Amino acid sequence: MKHTVFILWCCLCSAALHAQVDSTLFVRAERDSAFQNNMNLDAVYNRPFLQLGKLPVTVGGYVEADYQYMGEDGITEGHSFRIPRMTLFVASSIHRRIKFLSEIELEEGGKEIAIEFAALDLSLHPMLNVRAGVVMNPIGAFNQNHDGPKWEFVDRPIAMTRMLPATWSNVGAGLFGKHYQGQWAFAYEVYLTNGFDASIISNTENKTFLPASKANSERFEESGNGRLLLTAKAAIRHQLAGEVGISYMGGTYNRFEEDGLVLDQARRLDVLALDFHATLPGTGTLLTGEWAWVWVEVPDTYTQQFGNRQQGGFVDLVQPLFRGNVLGFERGVFNLACRLEYVDWNVGTFQETGGNIGDQLWAVVPGLSFRPTAQAVIRLNYRYMQQRDILGNPPAKIGGLQLGLAAYF
Repeated sequence: MKHTVFILWCCLCSAALHAQVDSTLFVRAERDSAFQNNMNLDAVYNRPFLQLGKLPVTVGGYVEADYQYMGEDGITEGHSFRIPRMTLFVASSIHRRIKFLSEIELEEGGKEIAIEFAALDLSLHPMLNVRAGVVMNPIGAFNQNHDGPKWEFVDRPIAMTRMLPATWSNVGAGLFGKHYQGQWAFAYEVYLTNGFDASIISNTENKTFLPASKANSERFEESGNGRLLLTAKAAIRHQLAGEVGISYMGGTYNRFEEDGLVLDQARRLDVLALDFHATLPGTGTLLTGEWAWVWVEVPDTYTQQFGNRQQGGFVDLVQPLFRGNVLGFERGVFNLACRLEYVDWNVGTFQETGGNIGDQLWAVVPGLSFRPTAQAVIRLNYRYMQQRDILGNPPAKIGGLQLGLAAYF
């Protein structure tokens, strides 16, 4: 179905452009004034778009490609190139207070096509907007603000992709809004959507693994258990200090009833996340971070390798080193960057021994990046991380070079 939708979309675009391909007709769409002083809430619209003539539709997208030379415990995996994703945006202003945006992602060279966002926004008041369709659940900040060209690192944060299921989207509806008061801004989002399923405790990872639910495409057709997932976020931003957000996501994940027959007790999944983004005065250092806690009701019949608590997050530090003309790029920027990461997929101790349960990972990723424009980045990273198994054996040591390119188009 997704492949059919994508092919039809391409055909329509091709037909519309066949008669006229003069590049001078493409203009950079003006950014809606409602998205000035952007917060993380605005991430889905805070992107560059191109408009063809006076058509009400704008298009855009981004692409990522990289080279890696990685090894584990002294054994190299050799050289490798990847194109992890190419994403296409299509937006339309149906009315000055009615907007539509879609985001279609082609992963790993087109092996998988995913509709990550396809929602209609109806603005009733700056503090009261209705959104319905395929929405990105606003848990943390990265799930919505995930575009590759915005980041100085080749890989996405491990905790946000291997503990939380970024990019996580579902069919549903909700409300969002913003309010400005001087240099302060407040924003909120609240959605009811379809949600997780029992694959989070029944998967090939053999552990509690929330990203397993991403493989279930039926969540775009119906709720797996007749109950909805609640996701809510509140954020506050100061024009000079930065932004801080707190978010929650929770609901029943298992099918506990079938045609009136009780199969199991309803089991819950709950996630709490904190995120922040700030620029230090004087040095211009950018700080971005996120931390999340996960609680899952795991059946008593499961072994302790399926954790009922998880936690993890990351902190990025980005220091601009030089701004100016570089090889003809008038606004080029060189950055020094470092990412610190930690994930614990099984927080707790063994019941029998009282020893700490393993299944943890930490990583340090220093890097250099060059931005010829704000919409493109060339990034060089060295990734070093250590990962322990559930028994706490000596960790596997993983490291290597990553060179990547990401750009909007």
